[in-house]
Amino acid sequence: MRRHTSDATGRPAARAVAASCALALCAVALTACGGSGSGKNADGTTTVTVGVAGNIFDMPIRVAEANGYFSKQKLKVKYVTTTAATGTSALQSGSIQFLNDSPTDFLSAVDRRVPETAIAADGGGNPLGLIVSTKFAKAHNLTASTPAAQVAKALDGSTGGSSSANTKGEASVYLKAYGVDPGKVKWVSLPSPAADKAALKSNQIDWFVTSQPTPLAIQGTGDGVVVADSTKVTAWSEKEAGYGQIVVARNSYLSQHADIAKKFATAVQQATAYMHDNIDSATVQNVASKALPGVPASVVKASLPQVSWPASDAMKLSVWITTLTFINSLNALASGQAIVSSDNFTNRYLP
Repeated sequence: MRRHTSDATGRPAARAVAASCALALCAVALTACGGSGSGKNADGTTTVTVGVAGNIFDMPIRVAEANGYFSKQKLKVKYVTTTAATGTSALQSGSIQFLNDSPTDFLSAVDRRVPETAIAADGGGNPLGLIVSTKFAKAHNLTASTPAAQVAKALDGSTGGSSSANTKGEASVYLKAYGVDPGKVKWVSLPSPAADKAALKSNQIDWFVTSQPTPLAIQGTGDGVVVADSTKVTAWSEKEAGYGQIVVARNSYLSQHADIAKKFATAVQQATAYMHDNIDSATVQNVASKALPGVPASVVKASLPQVSWPASDAMKLSVWITTLTFINSLNALASGQAIVSSDNFTNRYLP
């Protein structure tokens, strides 16, 4: 991971700030570049906007709101749904102040010298599911309890769906771990997990990999069988892959609004700690069900434990190195290999 040039106070160099603010006319529109940052309200609270992906990893932020942790910090939160393609640009434009981001997207941004920093790790692990069509499952005698090695061998020469380079890479890591050549898989590129689901149901593909709760939800409708997940595939486990989810902010915002960043990170850590101890509580289950509309409660309940919800959101360089090794094995970064540095993450905003 490349090192950002900073002054003695940790502020990004003027060149980086100018690059991120020039198009937004920073001198005139301070809010867009972080000049005025978050919105101060008449009641003394501050409104911040956070980018979320609409998946299981959003739960700590949702729980922080539901349990009143944000309000105790005098924060109000607005949500914007972002994707791998839009999250970083939304953060840099100032349309969001915080981004709940994947390590792959974050490291890709850092690799492009985008001036942003990870300030908390609010989820651990790789809650993936590999789902095969019911037709394929019957033809190869596959069930949810079939050993991972047997499943991998059944996928040799099959047709797999791929809606992102990341999930294709994760599937390839799994296959290679059991001696199956991913090059022998007939890959069908699709625009989204929803398209994967449609192609699976119509038997245009035999299987695909994506994050929970989508695989378990499909299984619940009888349109497929989840035959591999992070509890079965060692290469996807938190121990082997690191990975997880992180809260990211742009450097210029952190230098100007360190107090708000600390309040936000504190509330999120309180929420992850609560989830760590109360994953089966009605509060967590209700918040998750509301955040994932249309997903059956039983699927939500089964998906939540597939993420490791930390008691502390503090980050360690050793875990980042594990994560980076995994991401590099996916060939997910445009420049190839990157170097992880402690300059790209900080625990200073955590309580």
